[in-house]
Amino acid sequence: MKTLKTLVAVAVGALALSLSGAPGAEFGVSQASAQESVRKEIGTHLTEASKLIKAGKYKEALGKVRDAEAVGGRTQAENNAIEGMRVAAASGAGDADSMVKGFEALKAAGRLGQAQQLQMMESIAGTYLRNKDNAKALAWAQRYFKEGGNSPAMKQVQQNAQFLSGDMSATIRDTLDEIAADEKAGRAPSRDKLNLLLFAAQKKGDANAEGVATEKLLNYYPDPKLWAQILGSLPQKKSFASDRYQLDLYRLRLATGNMREANDYMEMAQLAAQAGYPEEGKQVVDKGLAAGLLGQGTEGARHKRLADLMVKKIGEAKAGAAANEKAAEETKDGNAFVTLGLANAFGGDAKKGVSQIEQGIAKGNLKRPEDAKLYLGLAYYLGGDSARAQGAWKTVRGTDGSAELARLWIIQSRSAKR
Repeated sequence: MKTLKTLVAVAVGALALSLSGAPGAEFGVSQASAQESVRKEIGTHLTEASKLIKAGKYKEALGKVRDAEAVGGRTQAENNAIEGMRVAAASGAGDADSMVKGFEALKAAGRLGQAQQLQMMESIAGTYLRNKDNAKALAWAQRYFKEGGNSPAMKQVQQNAQFLSGDMSATIRDTLDEIAADEKAGRAPSRDKLNLLLFAAQKKGDANAEGVATEKLLNYYPDPKLWAQILGSLPQKKSFASDRYQLDLYRLRLATGNMREANDYMEMAQLAAQAGYPEEGKQVVDKGLAAGLLGQGTEGARHKRLADLMVKKIGEAKAGAAANEKAAEETKDGNAFVTLGLANAFGGDAKKGVSQIEQGIAKGNLKRPEDAKLYLGLAYYLGGDSARAQGAWKTVRGTDGSAELARLWIIQSRSAKR
């Protein structure tokens, strides 16, 4: 947006105030009108207002403008001089309503060219936004664009006003349009723009827009902190089955470098073993040891016992593998095959794991069919087949969190290949 200094220069410099001065041509004043004079009893007040503006005493300057306004029998030229000074003083004082009064008067008198009109509308909208009068800020931003403005800064004012006034639909629509324009021009959308889309989508509950924002943020600005922010927000959503997907969140945290404490590794390993994936649990413990977060200090012995427990459970799982597969074949649903398949994928036999999960899906009567597709993708991914993993994840349509997890795995798998 234009700076206050620029606006003051236009308003004060164009007025060219003196005891015999008048509004200048920069405000669109005709040569004949410029010959009209400002009487001394008005010009004195306005000259003082000009000095106060230059000294940064804007509220005092507005007082001098009102003193000039109190003089009776004013000519149109004197009114124009008063209104121009009002705009400059009100801009510095943050008095948007007074700015509007001056602007409308000057515009009605034909004293503002198109450029000056847009400049003043820009300043008015920004002032309303800073004053947290979001509805008026939005109205003036919309008027600015309707009358031909094209400032990127004003587009940001418009979007902020839309968001703060609660108009999430407009915020999402306009931000998506801007993102598309950026990408068409070969530019990366700004992080602020993508965050605005994300927050608006979350506030409105627009899953599609939220997915776009999340994907583009992680594609354009990937880093562990951003992943932590995204993953940390999932359990806060009412639609997300956080208790059931606790292990799945840990899996993404591990894959994106967001395991920060020993307890993270400890809890994930235990959850994996309890879910029937002791091989995964052992891998988690090994990574915690390699990171120097497990096996150290007073808790070192406890960490060693956890590692031994994972080894014991792996042995038990191998001993019971044949019986478990037979039971899975005999049962009427495919749930057991899904669990066995993912366990085998973590155990290093992804091919068998994929086959078993597909067998479970084909058998049907699944308790959670969307989860099965999520884990089919994970089995492919563990076997190094990112393309098929992404294909499986794209079919996940659950509304309880599975689809969001699948979308995040797609993004992670793409970034892992870079």
